Amino acid sequence: MTNTRHPTQRASGVRPNLPAFVDWPAFPFEGSLNIKPLQEPVDAEPPRRGDRQEQCAACHTPDSVYLWSNERWRLKSPPAPSGLPVVVILEPRAHLDLGDLSTMHAAELGVLTVRLERAIRSLESVAQVHVNRWGDGTAHLQQWFLARPHGYLQLRGPFMTMWDEILPPVEEHEWQMNLEYIAAWLSDD
Repeated sequence: MTNTRHPTQRASGVRPNLPAFVDWPAFPFEGSLNIKPLQEPVDAEPPRRGDRQEQCAACHTPDSVYLWSNERWRLKSPPAPSGLPVVVILEPRAHLDLGDLSTMHAAELGVLTVRLERAIRSLESVAQVHVNRWGDGTAHLQQWFLARPHGYLQLRGPFMTMWDEILPPVEEHEWQMNLEYIAAWLSDD
């Protein structure tokens, strides 16, 4: 059976043509919203940043910029605090994307994901940790860890990245202490 509705139309609801998530408590916007027209698909996908290793920023960034590193992995943060208590990014040292990981890299990614989630969630100011990978930005794998602040239930769910940019930045001192704590946690094998 073919769905005859346009991808931006709702089957039912108070606000026609808007998806149901605009009524979720976590959705960060209110008022009149308009959906952008869906662009026609392109024949060829554009290259991602760093498709070629010699142009990859991650491959040419020194370890001194990272919070933590070992033989195969490195952890960094954005250069300044944002609205969430912690945002960190785990990358393989080698120029690999998710589908390129060896069995060893994949196993280590699983272990590091759990260790990082535990470290971040153990911070008093953190209730939950969201783990994300978006594949359209860069060809070098980046796995993002975003900490939801304790008590801020409105930040739950898929809109937390939007809230991160809407909220005022965390105090620099608190942000730096959180990053140092996480780096120490990973260094303590």
